[in-house]
Amino acid sequence: MTAIIDYEAGNLASVANALRRIGAAFTVTNRTATLDQADRIIFPGVGHAWAAMEALREHDLDIWLRTTRKPVLGICLGMQLLYESSEEGGDTEGLGLIPGRLRRFDPSKGKVPHMGWNTVGSESYYFVHSYFAPVTAETVAESEHNGQRFAAMVSRGNFHGVQFHPEKSAGAGEALLNRFLETGGIR
Repeated sequence: MTAIIDYEAGNLASVANALRRIGAAFTVTNRTATLDQADRIIFPGVGHAWAAMEALREHDLDIWLRTTRKPVLGICLGMQLLYESSEEGGDTEGLGLIPGRLRRFDPSKGKVPHMGWNTVGSESYYFVHSYFAPVTAETVAESEHNGQRFAAMVSRGNFHGVQFHPEKSAGAGEALLNRFLETGGIR
């Protein structure tokens, strides 16, 4: 069984619909006892980093995420919160599971947020974000917006993240979700 973490950070319905389309069994929860029973965890998100971290703390999900050994897939804001910190909201502390600090795209260089289809390797995925993760040793794949390279897919231990929305990325997104459900990874 796969668990989708509900921490009031949006896009739960679209992730649930994507899992239904591929025939995956899942539950949506904010309870650590239910997460303990799951085989895999999807950590989605849309919204503001500071508010999302507060919602995680409210249900002790921050502590649970920092200590779990289960495969975790962070999507969009869920990926961003895996990092140490973000410029969003001035200075928002993340979970600290992946080293690095998220920065905001420079609006003087083009449209912000980065919204729409973009390539990651040989595939195209749907993005919506204003903040980006640096390219580091944990970066599995990169993308580019307004001349800025950024981490589009990351992996460190049992934690994996994608900046794009696989649930809105048609066949390529479904293939990535299937890969995570089958192997616990994104490669």
